[in-house]
Amino acid sequence: MKCLLPTTSLVLVFLSGAPGFAGETPKPTLEMFEDVDAPCYDRSAQPQTSVVDTHLHFRPFGGPAIPFPEVVSFLERTGVLFANVYGIGQRLPVGSSCTYYLDCPGTPVRPALTNDFANAADYVTQAPDGVHMTLSMTFPDLSRPESILPGMQLLEKEYPGAFTWMGEVNLVKQALFNNGHRPVPPAKIPEWDAFMTVLRDRGIPLAIHADLGNDREPTRYLPLIQEVLRLYPDNKIVWLHMGLSKELANMDPGQHIRIMETLLDRYPKLMVDISWRVVDDHYFSKPEKRAAYVSFLNRNSERVLPGTDFLASADKDFDVYRTELEITSRINRDLNDETFRNIALGQNYFRLLGLEYVAPPVCGRQRP
Repeated sequence: MKCLLPTTSLVLVFLSGAPGFAGETPKPTLEMFEDVDAPCYDRSAQPQTSVVDTHLHFRPFGGPAIPFPEVVSFLERTGVLFANVYGIGQRLPVGSSCTYYLDCPGTPVRPALTNDFANAADYVTQAPDGVHMTLSMTFPDLSRPESILPGMQLLEKEYPGAFTWMGEVNLVKQALFNNGHRPVPPAKIPEWDAFMTVLRDRGIPLAIHADLGNDREPTRYLPLIQEVLRLYPDNKIVWLHMGLSKELANMDPGQHIRIMETLLDRYPKLMVDISWRVVDDHYFSKPEKRAAYVSFLNRNSERVLPGTDFLASADKDFDVYRTELEITSRINRDLNDETFRNIALGQNYFRLLGLEYVAPPVCGRQRP
């Protein structure tokens, strides 16, 4: 099998020991993912950063966003070929001077359709040729299920067939408690049936932020995601950040992994995402924890999605995105080749959405 090798004599540069970025070696292209006979992907020469960012917020909580074409340029410059276009469902008040909710405790954040319409307008007029994008509905307030189907219908009326993902939506997000958010009451979850039926019938994944708990009570909110899965086992559900958060920085990896594997075994439609640098900061980067998570990912390689969780507020730039991609991709270096192909090269993403792309095979022998 032919391997894809560098065409220049440039030396691959590593930033802080992290995987290299496209631009230093030949960039991956969409054509590589359209041809089943494409050259294999050489991990010793090609970047080990993920080519798919399934968790990318093109809109901030408040204030101006980085212009859409500029965010697209971030993807192109780092070799990201596939991205979910998230808004932010919870917006700060229009008159607020804040761009991030943690900077404004006491200021309420409220779900709204605003960012989804803005993303859709940018997408239909400025979608690039070299990056495949998936529009996501981020407006749903899971505590007000009666409002969700009408919102979906409004987006469909204005942008027929454009939205093929839903999320990030909040089942419970402790970081927002100081801004008026509360966990979805368990009694409300059975009332999701109308919109969940539409999502299921259309094959649209639902990406849920559902904190497991906190360092005092690591599994305090586990029953909420369990109830969602019990009631909607036939829906494609993505459990974001594997249920982790800043509030849960010290969970025992064995306990955490047992919970995830129990749910993955019980619910075949469930997937987890490993986005957000918090996951690396508190878990993947810790030597005493890393090996357990590498083994978990290798065992469950078809059930995991990558992402940065980058928030495109105007006070950020390319270097911030590149750093987020680097950090959230560090775990890729230790994955075996099959897992690397499924996660970092996007095969799981293509399978989940039924996209007509195929991740190239990885060159050489399988890594341990």
